[in-house]
Amino acid sequence: MAGNSFGKLFNLTTYGESHGTALGGVIDGCPPGIELDIEAIQNELNRRKPGQSVIVTQRKEPDTVKFHSGIFEDVTTGTPIGFVIENTNQKSHDYSHIKDSYRPSHADYTYDKKYGVRDYRGGGRSSARETACRVVAGAIAKQMLKDVQVTAYVSAVGTLKLEKPYSELDLAKAETNIVRCPDEAMASKMENYIKEVRGKGDTVGGIVSCVIKNVPVGLGEPVFDKLHAELGKAMLSINAVKGFEYGSGFHGSTMYGSDHNDAFNTDGTTKTNYSGGIQGGISNGMDIYFNVAFKPVATLIQEYETIDKEGKVVKMHGKGRHDPCVVPRAVPIVEAMAALVIADFYLLNKIYS
Repeated sequence: MAGNSFGKLFNLTTYGESHGTALGGVIDGCPPGIELDIEAIQNELNRRKPGQSVIVTQRKEPDTVKFHSGIFEDVTTGTPIGFVIENTNQKSHDYSHIKDSYRPSHADYTYDKKYGVRDYRGGGRSSARETACRVVAGAIAKQMLKDVQVTAYVSAVGTLKLEKPYSELDLAKAETNIVRCPDEAMASKMENYIKEVRGKGDTVGGIVSCVIKNVPVGLGEPVFDKLHAELGKAMLSINAVKGFEYGSGFHGSTMYGSDHNDAFNTDGTTKTNYSGGIQGGISNGMDIYFNVAFKPVATLIQEYETIDKEGKVVKMHGKGRHDPCVVPRAVPIVEAMAALVIADFYLLNKIYS
């Protein structure tokens, strides 16, 4: 199976399945001499782990990361950083009923047809549990970048959507509630809505917005390796993501050029930032901001029709422990992937400087 590595210079390779003994990864290309806050790395995992609130999956995993190489006395050595996260709370029997059937909108059918073998326990390699490894690497990338600030938050759940731009929000408030929305009133509405949806055995999607501050000018490469293209790839590689837009996004297509152009200040900054901090695929020093759309979780705790391996129509009832809405737990994943992209381009830029 190819496609298990991300990044050119700051490179992450992950391994493991949802119901295997462990997940893990190897980070190659991390520079030596970076003092790491191991507790901060674990805290990032805690933000993503299951069972953290009443509106997420109740699978109980400590998600404790153990480092096996590349770090000595909490300082990176420049050699590959190997780590492992053990699975401790698998309930594989919850998935025995889908052994010979395909769940709609999951990777069951495509994996089986592509590889001729399928780990039906929790989705195997296609499970979003793999993203725990990305969070570890992203946490290290954040500490390498130091001055760069990557902050994501929930801006929409279903039809409930924040209308204020990020500049008018106190983004620190996102970590004060279980939905991770920086507006307290909207967070309460979102929480109640997710609970209502869960009570019906259904699921709902949402949007995670992200802001990257203090990005130096010059990150990104022309043509095929544009900064926004790599950010888009990073976000679209996350499970359940259906859309990515940066800067003015799709709304920009409704504007006149005379309104959309970002006029310069004398110091090179811009009066507006419809470009989203990126012009010509290269960072311009302004805030980078983007939205990531997540679909509703495909597993429904209700009866529905599907097909089995023989192509016969069968009845299925979703079982197991699943998120009714993924966006609260997706916030640290979005941050991690954004940090990996910036870290990779940061190292690449140093080669030319």
